[in-house]
Parts: sequence; structure tokens; C-alpha cells
Amino acid sequence: MSYEIWILVTGGLVGLSCGIMGCFLILRKMSMLADAISHTVLLGIVLAFLISHSLNGVYMLIGAAVAGLVTTFIVQLLSSGGIQEDAAIGVVFTSLFAVGVILLSLYAGDVHLDVEHALMGEISFIPWETISLPFIGDIPKAVVMLASIFILNLLLINLFYKEFKITSFDPSMAAAIGIPVLAIHYILMGMVSVTTVSAFDSVGAILVVAMLIAPGATAYLLTDRFKTMLLLSGAIGIFDSVIGYYGAKLFDVSISGSMAVAAGLVFLCSWMFSPKYGLLSKWMKRSYSEKSKTFLEQ
Repeated sequence: MSYEIWILVTGGLVGLSCGIMGCFLILRKMSMLADAISHTVLLGIVLAFLISHSLNGVYMLIGAAVAGLVTTFIVQLLSSGGIQEDAAIGVVFTSLFAVGVILLSLYAGDVHLDVEHALMGEISFIPWETISLPFIGDIPKAVVMLASIFILNLLLINLFYKEFKITSFDPSMAAAIGIPVLAIHYILMGMVSVTTVSAFDSVGAILVVAMLIAPGATAYLLTDRFKTMLLLSGAIGIFDSVIGYYGAKLFDVSISGSMAVAAGLVFLCSWMFSPKYGLLSKWMKRSYSEKSKTFLEQ
């Protein structure tokens, strides 16, 4: 396939994977935890490199998953200790990210890891870093990793769909019927972590955060059915990536930044024009209600 197609496939896989996982975070009112995890995985990546002396994707995934789980554990520990969740997320996110930056500066300054790359990524380099697969040929490494993580996420969602759904909507009821709420929570956070790191090297933390939140929030405004929300969120993530790529091509700007802006603009349109929850719809309902009230009073 062409250079352009591989970039679109990479962006589409990021939007699809992050969009689906973001739905669970939004329903659990943990959207900002996505921001924390997408930054603290840098610490996991750096520690994985320092231990293994390799930038192999497997080590990166393990390090990121551990960092994500540690982030989640510390946030939950602080929250249960009486600290507000948003404050706990802010403290943990900045502290662990800063530790990752310091370790990166001290011990990994001569390798292909830097803060700017971690934040913005460079999706335009993806087609040049390939691996050869039997019967398929040369495929970008990022595409293989993203596709593998997406398939793994689908398998886990199918396997634990009922548990994920119930614990997202009503954790108290889930605990009452015997579902291990904490274990399901950590499984989900592990999935978010590996999804984040699979996209981290390709597109950077900024786009990962955008795709974890914006497509799910957009889908949330368009439907009240959970399965439909998952499907819509994945489709919107792909749409955001495609529109963002061609926007970047048109204006000659950062591809990842343009994709993040596209995600924000699509959400803005949904917020304005959603049939049920949009500002225009609410204004029309309020206007109709006021007119009806005035008519009855006459």
C-alpha cells in the first residue's frame, strides 16, 4: 500500500482502539485518568528500557501496562483516603510524568526517546519502520502493534462485556451480585494502558488523550444504547483521523495535532446539533415549552 494509506490506517486504528476504550472511561467519569495514564506511561517505557536495554515493543507494552496500573492504584488509594479524585489524578499524573522525564534525561538521553516525541509523536515516520510477515510482506511495526492490541481488546470486551457494562453503570449493584469490581477495574485500566502505549510512539500523548475522550464523548451525545455508543465511538475515531490527516495535508501542519483538532471540532458539532442533547435541540424544546405555556395562560 502507499505511504498515505499506511498513515491513514495507523490513525484509523488509533481512533478505533482509543475511541472504544474511551467509552468505558466516560461512563465511569474517569476521563481525566486517560490523560494521567497517557503521560505516566512514559515512566513505564523509560523503566522498561533501563531494565531491558531494548526498545522492543513487548517490553514497552509491559512497562506501560505496569505504569498504568500503578497510576490507577495510587489514584484510587489517595481517593479512598479522602482526597478528591481530580486532585489525586493531578498529583499522581504530574509527579510520575516528571520522574519519567528526569530518568529519561539522566539515563536515556542518547536513545530514540524524548519528551517532545512522547507528547506529539511522529506519525509520518510510521511507513518507514516495517517488519516482514509471512504471506503478507512488509507492514509498518506500528500497524501490527495497534492491530494486535485492538484484537486483544475486542476479545477481552467480548469475554467480560457484562462485567464491564455493569461495573461502569452501577458498581454497587455489581458488587452486590458478586462481580469482582476491583479486579474488573484493573483489567480495564490495563487495557487502557496497553492501548495508550501502542499508539504512544506513533502519534504521541496529545492525540491519544484526544482519541480516548472526544469520540466517546461525541457518541455519548448521539445515543443512549451502550453497544451503539461503542460502535459509534470507534467509527467517529476513524472519521476524526481521516479528516485530521487531510486537514494537516491541506494546511501543512502537524498530522497528530490536526487529528486532535478534528476530534474536538466533531465533538463541538455534536454538542451543538445532537438531536436529543444538543444545544440547538434544547433551545428549540425550551422555546416550544415557553410558547405552549404562554398559549395556555392566554
